[in-house]
Amino acid sequence: MAYPKSLPYIIANEAAERFSFYGMRSILTTFLVVQFFNPALNPSLQGIAEAKANEATHFFVSLAYAVPFLGAVAADWFFGKYKVILWISILYCFGHLILSMFEKDFDVFRIGLVLIAIGAGGIKSCVSANVGDQFNAENKHLLTKVYGWFYFSINAGSAVSTLVIPLVYAAYGPKWAFGIPGILMAVSTLIFYSGRKTYVRVPPAGIKKDNFLFISVYALVHFYKRKPGTSLLDVAKEKFNLEKVEDIKAAYRVIGIFSFIPLFWAMWDQNLSEWVLQAGKLDRHIFGYELLPQQVQTVNPFFLLLLIPVFNYGIYPFFERMGIKTSPLRRIGAGLILMVISFVVIAILQGAVDRGLSPSIWWQVLAYFILAAAEVMVSVTCLEYAYTHAPASMKSTMGAVWLLTIAVGNVFTALVNRSISNQGFFSSFQGASYYWLFIGLMLVLILIYLVVSPRIKEQSYLHQ
Repeated sequence: MAYPKSLPYIIANEAAERFSFYGMRSILTTFLVVQFFNPALNPSLQGIAEAKANEATHFFVSLAYAVPFLGAVAADWFFGKYKVILWISILYCFGHLILSMFEKDFDVFRIGLVLIAIGAGGIKSCVSANVGDQFNAENKHLLTKVYGWFYFSINAGSAVSTLVIPLVYAAYGPKWAFGIPGILMAVSTLIFYSGRKTYVRVPPAGIKKDNFLFISVYALVHFYKRKPGTSLLDVAKEKFNLEKVEDIKAAYRVIGIFSFIPLFWAMWDQNLSEWVLQAGKLDRHIFGYELLPQQVQTVNPFFLLLLIPVFNYGIYPFFERMGIKTSPLRRIGAGLILMVISFVVIAILQGAVDRGLSPSIWWQVLAYFILAAAEVMVSVTCLEYAYTHAPASMKSTMGAVWLLTIAVGNVFTALVNRSISNQGFFSSFQGASYYWLFIGLMLVLILIYLVVSPRIKEQSYLHQ
């Protein structure tokens, strides 16, 4: 069975869109510091300025990953994925235009960030679910590899942008550095529109009484009717379709797994903000060339491009041949452990910086390599898991729930940074202790995951 004809359009569209998003984000934190929070570069204000920039960046990211829930509802209930992706992409382009035109006006600049967050978020859950919609029972065996290549396109776009846009920023300033990602977003929209005749379009399901919200609320209100040995949701079977209630139970199993992921993203997203600021204090000479602090993050998508095929065609099959099943839940657990290891490297590195040393950037590169392996095992796996383990009427919604884990994680990191900048509860967690705080929290989460995950039932759902 051949691959769907629509895939080249979807994958090329995603690569261009990710270039636009990660291109502007690659310079956002350092730009906020020097343009708005500490333009005089006063050393005594640098720590507070960095915390404010980190806070603003993480709140921006949290909005970008919270909006997908609304985009998913619009796609699943009202308009379908194609229309939502196309319309919101146009709004996305206007956000980039504002950034490039109002780089000196913080109030208007923030409006551009909000539009980009709405644009990037509004299409995000729909795009990943749209990939799955192109498949049926005959070619579903190709889905794992296609999701790997879909993720490959994401990181190809981000790798190029994080390498190029910092150079543009250094040479030509923020106007062009924010303008070029906007041009790529326009290209992304045109690519998506060009493939309109090739897409498999799953029609919206409309608002039905037996949806996720109605069934959940009914079960909660009538909890006292629950019979011993049954699920709380089984109470809803007295009023709603039995199969639909079972679908909702499956959705909650997906949510149960995803509830462990926000802290992963609270840590991961620091590589595009806190780690960038740390890189500015390291010896960045590599092979006779001094990297810009914003360019160091480029190694993450490059490592991902390397590791995705290594895991798909090498590591996972190797363990399967050894008789060790690499189930999604095992992959996720292993990825959480790798996240801890990457942060241990960063924490030790920060400890050296705190002592006035300037260690080699190669240590941060090592942390990025481990981080990339963690992302392959958690993010790629969850991207597929959100689609394959969600009922047909809720695939975009479950994709949005997955993205909501990123939003929640970034809100937590933003609040920690706000507390630091305001001399609040977390103000004592600065320097290396900041990273050790997250390491400790993740270790506790991993212990809980090891107890809970074996008890979660797995069931795959694919439309015919």
